[in-house]
Amino acid sequence: MGALEMGLTENELYPLVQSWRSANPHIVDFWWQVDAAVKTAIKGRIPMRIGCIRFLYQSGMLFIQLPSGRRLSYVKPRIGENCFGGESVTYEGIGATKKWERLESYGPKFVENIVQAISRDILCYAMQTLRCCAIVGHVHDELIIECPKDASVAAICEQMGRTPPWAEGLLLRADGYECDFYKKD
Repeated sequence: MGALEMGLTENELYPLVQSWRSANPHIVDFWWQVDAAVKTAIKGRIPMRIGCIRFLYQSGMLFIQLPSGRRLSYVKPRIGENCFGGESVTYEGIGATKKWERLESYGPKFVENIVQAISRDILCYAMQTLRCCAIVGHVHDELIIECPKDASVAAICEQMGRTPPWAEGLLLRADGYECDFYKKD
């Protein structure tokens, strides 16, 4: 998360990482559940499920099916060995050189992809519920809407905070602000 670039040393970083992991055991557990499900899907060609997320190997691809039904795709996945001698998942993708190469991943990275993808799906759902508005752009988790000055920010936020039907039970809330020219809040 940029701690080394901010001047922390490796020795200072380890206790911070351990403290965060101790404070968030459910997240850490989810990382390793995903890691195991991905490896099982690849090695055994066995579809796996964790909650409402599915892991499938089909036609030389690993698919992670999100609650929305959309799938993340990983090309030609294999089980390999990482630099620490442990089991690792590799797949083909665009690397730092902007060329196709074999990339390595593991549970926490897959979870990062899953969380970002679900966040995108939630934003797209919000955009559909606001299709009567003049959406002129979006930046990460923000929508930029042009509207008359008397438009209700509260009403727009209420609409954006609606839970998609595929995410029943997920509590959402949106905050908003108005300005004459776009700026980060």
